[in-house]
Amino acid sequence: MKIVIIANRLPLKIVRENDTYQVVPSAGGLTTGLDSLETEAEKYWVGWPGMYLDEGPEKKEIDRLMKAQHYRPVYLTADQIEKYYEGYSNTILWPMCHYFSSYVQYENKFWEMYREVNELFCRAALEIIEPDDVVWVQDYHLMLLPQMIREQVPDVSIGYFHHIPFPSYELFRNLPERAELLRGLLGADLVGFHTHSYMRHFISAVFRVLKLDCVLDEIHLGRRVVYVNAFPMGIHYEKYHNALLDGKIKKQARALKKSFGDCRLVLSVDRLDYSKGILQRLKAFEEFLEHHPKYRKQVSLVMVVSPSRDHVAAYAGLKEDIDRTVGHLNGRFSTADWRPVYYFYRSFGFDELVQLYHIADIAMVTPLRDGMNLVAKEYIATKRKKPGVLILSEMAGASVELSDALIVNPTNAQDIEQALVTALEMPTSEQMRTLQNMQAVVATQTVKQWAVDFVDDLMRVRKKNEALQHKIVDRQNFEFIKQQYSEAKNRLIILDYDGTLVPFHADPKGAVPSRELLKLLMLLSMQPGNRVVISSGRDRHTLEAWLGRLPIDLAAEHGASYKEQGMWHHKIRRTKWDKEIMDVVKRTMRRTPGSKIEEKDTALVWHYRNVDTWLADLRVTQLVNALIAPCYRHNLQVMKGNKIVEIKPADISKGAEAKRLIDQASYDCVIAIGDDTTDEEMFLALPPDAITIKVGQNSAASKFNIPSQQQTILFLNRLIK
Repeated sequence: MKIVIIANRLPLKIVRENDTYQVVPSAGGLTTGLDSLETEAEKYWVGWPGMYLDEGPEKKEIDRLMKAQHYRPVYLTADQIEKYYEGYSNTILWPMCHYFSSYVQYENKFWEMYREVNELFCRAALEIIEPDDVVWVQDYHLMLLPQMIREQVPDVSIGYFHHIPFPSYELFRNLPERAELLRGLLGADLVGFHTHSYMRHFISAVFRVLKLDCVLDEIHLGRRVVYVNAFPMGIHYEKYHNALLDGKIKKQARALKKSFGDCRLVLSVDRLDYSKGILQRLKAFEEFLEHHPKYRKQVSLVMVVSPSRDHVAAYAGLKEDIDRTVGHLNGRFSTADWRPVYYFYRSFGFDELVQLYHIADIAMVTPLRDGMNLVAKEYIATKRKKPGVLILSEMAGASVELSDALIVNPTNAQDIEQALVTALEMPTSEQMRTLQNMQAVVATQTVKQWAVDFVDDLMRVRKKNEALQHKIVDRQNFEFIKQQYSEAKNRLIILDYDGTLVPFHADPKGAVPSRELLKLLMLLSMQPGNRVVISSGRDRHTLEAWLGRLPIDLAAEHGASYKEQGMWHHKIRRTKWDKEIMDVVKRTMRRTPGSKIEEKDTALVWHYRNVDTWLADLRVTQLVNALIAPCYRHNLQVMKGNKIVEIKPADISKGAEAKRLIDQASYDCVIAIGDDTTDEEMFLALPPDAITIKVGQNSAASKFNIPSQQQTILFLNRLIK
């Protein structure tokens, strides 16, 4: 087994010294995490090496050096970089995911190139991927890649991690290619995000765009389940925490602090990007100095901005605005011996950064939107036993973990201003208490732990999907069932109706059996030794109208009424619904567009198949909570089924009906097929040697699985041939 990591960029630098090339690995967070994985599996990287080379001896030599270190390059032309990377990735996906939809510049040629480059990455990866391998695709540049790989190597384990925010459905729906992007990601077995809110947005988009059922963290695709989870990315904690133990770095930090004078320092470190809130931060700092003159000459802002894409108009304009704002602020407040803002427009190396973290009294990390933001964690880790305060945007993913920081709204200048005052006046003991709390979090959730958690989850997902594959009624499992069926003399076949024999309909009255289904049931019932029972939640009048002419038995409303030898029998005649219960259900229906109430003889059903998934989850919880007390008083059961909530007598269930059927005769073959949680009660009530088959979502209660309703009909046709 190999672990194949696929990212837009390879973690390396190609340097030329003395007319020879060298491939030098570069240490990023992802590289650190993956290098620390305790596994015997070889690790391979696929990605763009950061340069384009024409065919020739130099390219061959560089390729040889990269392959020796398990790097597989994907060479991109200038045109591909412009349209795929600068174009679709960073002019469309980046602003959309960061809630800057006004910055989106859509051009169809960008999408075409994005798809083309994803195909290039796929071809490069397929040169080394084998079925038992683990593939881990990184970030928004390659959202189509998981499905491309899945189509070529169906049995491979694929993970995908989204390193930036995933936007709400209301934003994501604006992308013309929204469905293709989601299908691309669902080629993965595990899709990871930094926070649960991004995870929730993704699941919401999958339901609304692709109309796929999502059960908590699972998306069911028939023969495969895609799992979605949150994995907050960390840092190399020990590297930052122990940096100041280096005497040279500590000495340089003291000299650096001296160069800023006696002022208390507020530090901000960002890449040049409109999502970082740099201008808003400067405005807040200006208002802080204006409204709190006592802190002039006492506090300075040290602002590090790393150059990024400043050849792009939006970024060039942002830099000009930052330059102008810093100049204005310094011009307004500076004195002969004090500068309010120290502004550095350049990249800082590790040694310089940890020195700044060490001497900064306050770190101000206030992006308008950020997937995680590791600067906040680096600052916390570096402080060791030195006091400090973290001011952190609520829009950064890190705010979920670092709740002991001063959490601010990055668009509210007064909020940031007040946080600065609070930080400057915070007692040292309180600073140390909150720092230690946050250090405990950052020290635990490291980049190594992030990588371990993701890969471990991917391995668990592989085992779950393998177990699902073993349950699916494929050729081998069908032959086993067929043999049991053929050798038996006295068979009981219990079939659910909706979702098993017929597909679900938006209007339950529309699920009328087709001529083909009626013929199939007739043939099944006429085979010697067969007793066929339709066990359904449907009312007896509907079952009689649709299926009453067939020589089969019927169980309506989970067995409240049943038909045998042409006669209907009733365990319960009709339930008179309590006014409180009826009022609760009707109120829920009125407040939930698309939902319906169905009143049966012995059951009251609230249907929500056509309701938005988020609203449905909310209403189901509210409805069940509101029904618990009145249903308990009337000895009624509240059951959640497939897009329904059903209220019925506590002693009526498909399980009880299955037991009644079993007790009537001796059967040498029992087959039960259903798709719902109510059918799982039936499976559990049957003898251990019964052949129980769950349709759709897999179940621990069943022995076998048929991925879709349509395949159930094919299965029954093959069974009786």
